[in-house]
This record gives sequence, C-alpha cells and structure tokens, in this order.
Amino acid sequence: MSEEVESRIIKKYPNRRLYDTEESKYITLQQIRDLVLAEIPFIVIDQKSEEDITRSILLQIIFEQESETNPLFSNDNLERFIRFYNAGTHMGFSDFIGQGMNFFQQQQREFGKAMEGMTRSNPMTFWTDMTQKNIDAWRQMMGLGPEKDDSNKS
Repeated sequence: MSEEVESRIIKKYPNRRLYDTEESKYITLQQIRDLVLAEIPFIVIDQKSEEDITRSILLQIIFEQESETNPLFSNDNLERFIRFYNAGTHMGFSDFIGQGMNFFQQQQREFGKAMEGMTRSNPMTFWTDMTQKNIDAWRQMMGLGPEKDDSNKS
C-alpha cells in the first residue's frame, strides 16, 4: 500500500507575506525555492480567498531567477512560448516540455551515477551505454518502440 505524502501548507496573507504553517513562521520566496529543490511537496493558499495560488508563486520564483544575470530562457524561447499559447496547441506543447524535462532530469541522474562508477569501468563502455540509453529514451518520447538490434544474436 503506497503512502500519500501530505503537502505542506503555505499561506499568503494580504500583506504579501508567506507563512509556513508547518514551521509556524514567515518565509521568503527563496525558502519556497529551497522546498522545491528539496522536493518537499507544498501548496500555497491565499489566506483571504482560500484559492490555490501555488502556480503564481512558482512563476514568481522563475521570474526572479530569469531576471538574474544567467537566465535559462532566451528571448527567442520566450517568444515561442507566447506563440504556443495563441496556437491552441499548448496542451501538446506542455506535455512535450514535461517529457523533455523528465528526460533531462533522468539523464542528469544517470550521468552523475555513471561518473561515480566511471573509474571502475571502461570509459568507452560508459559512453556507448549512455548513447544507447539516450536513443532509446528519445524513441520512446517520440512514440517509437525500442530499436531492435539482431546483429549480436546467433
């Protein structure tokens, strides 16, 4: 039986302050960002309307990070995002972005694990395996089945 994790409740008050109900203290956007990085589930509720405003808080954090000196998104990418909202196909685009981010996150984890074990194995085997995993993941993301390699079978 899987145990469901309860989300931490953060309340946003009319004075624009954020209150962590679990820690019983006011917190900053940076501390909410830290919750995201620590993969701690949370939800932000507007204290007055009781509306879930988590998305707007997350967008505010992204906006602040994008305003820094090394933004993640180029102007060209941001313009494309805006066009997809107008195109009526943003659900497919959203799914594609989500799959791409999952793929990238998985690759980062695998790369980290592989780098730890690289000193114990042949580097060419590592890169060959990593390339094949990337090809398989890309084919799966594009809706294609895994490529069959019959050349090694007797």
